[in-house]
Amino acid sequence: MALTWIVFALLSAITAALVAIFGKIGLEGIDSNVATAIRAVV
Repeated sequence: MALTWIVFALLSAITAALVAIFGKIGLEGIDSNVATAIRAVV
């Protein structure tokens, strides 16, 4: 049971890191609404 929570915590950390990376890249050539949607999906 504890292993399940560790997996969820790791996935959450990875997802947060990806959102930060995409935010730093800026997604410059894309409309801001589309960029926000992409970050929300990731």
